[in-house]
Amino acid sequence: MGVLSALPIIAVGNTCCCLWVVGGGFVAAYLQQQMQDTPISPADGALVGLLAGLGGAVVHLIISVPINLVLGPIEREMMRRIVENMAGAEGFRDYADRADMIAGPVRAAISFVFMLFLGAIFSTIGGLIGAMVVRKPAPVSLDAPPQ
Repeated sequence: MGVLSALPIIAVGNTCCCLWVVGGGFVAAYLQQQMQDTPISPADGALVGLLAGLGGAVVHLIISVPINLVLGPIEREMMRRIVENMAGAEGFRDYADRADMIAGPVRAAISFVFMLFLGAIFSTIGGLIGAMVVRKPAPVSLDAPPQ
């Protein structure tokens, strides 16, 4: 979830109902169910989804910082060329120059907080859905009389 959400082009999948985040919670519930013989409860799925969302936010931060360091100069150069081609954009040029200095750390912090809160919410929903979908049937008790 964190890696897919941090990659530049692939991250667009999150615009489709938080696809990678919900999918991360779903996969966490699936893996939890595979490790147990008994069916997991929806609360278990929601909990592992929440933990997946929190972990995904940390992984997103760790992966996105180096990617932004590499792609940041390219983005700034593209923005500079766009601003140069704009007529009457002197005030915007000053704003863009000042924003360049703080863009990286502020973007990383906002992105982390955004992924932390929304990622936790949507991955919890994904874990809940995953717990309901991949739930194993309850074991049959041989001691109980047939009904």
